[in-house]
Amino acid sequence: MSEFTNKVVWITGGGSGIGRALAHEFARQGAKVAVSGRRVERLEETVRHVENLGGEGLAVQCDVTDEEQVIIAIQKVVDHFGGLDVSIANAGFGVGGKVEDLSADDWRRQFDVNVVGAAITARHSLQHLRKTDGRVVLMGSVAGTVTQPGNGAYSASKYAVRAIGQTLAMELADEKVSCTLVQPGFVSSEIGQVDNEGNFHDEWEDKRPQQLMWSAEKAAKTIVKAIEKRKREFTFTGHGKVAAFFGKHAPGVVHHAITKFGG
Repeated sequence: MSEFTNKVVWITGGGSGIGRALAHEFARQGAKVAVSGRRVERLEETVRHVENLGGEGLAVQCDVTDEEQVIIAIQKVVDHFGGLDVSIANAGFGVGGKVEDLSADDWRRQFDVNVVGAAITARHSLQHLRKTDGRVVLMGSVAGTVTQPGNGAYSASKYAVRAIGQTLAMELADEKVSCTLVQPGFVSSEIGQVDNEGNFHDEWEDKRPQQLMWSAEKAAKTIVKAIEKRKREFTFTGHGKVAAFFGKHAPGVVHHAITKFGG
């Protein structure tokens, strides 16, 4: 039996990319899976696949920038399944553009989803996770340790998520609830097809380096193992670990490399 057999897992941003893949992987391991997001049809598609895998699924529409919606979504999950064991703050997107080109609204939109959304998801999950000695998971990024031109807003949001994860792990140190900060490198998702307003464009090409890309399914298997082990901070892929190392320990080298050779 898996560690997650009959456990209740709630995933925000569960209609696509890593969130959807995590829902499928947890279902394979016998968990009861709830997914939230703005696009109901995508959530229902995820739930259908969860059920095809023999699991129990629940789709709950929720915009993480609205605290009341987050509170209602969590309560629906708890009422439906009887509790909450794992809460994954995965919802997020990227605002692109040079710092001098981004408006205040661009910055607020980026932080409202990636930072405030994650923090509020964690906040309102904790009262339920304490009852089950559960796990809270924050989806950061390698971009939270190293950035590049045109990626300042997204990186700033993930630097902030990293700070929240580190702080929350300290605040929970004397409790049985654990906090895992996940920092992926390049993983196949729809993030490259979403504009600065958060709108999805199916016709857009993902311009991230495909040769470095992990599949969402491979990433999900790796992430679930880290959650199971209650790792405090977990970085992957191989290139992601290298980038994060230099971002933390040799930022001058990163600056020189990117400004000299392009980024």
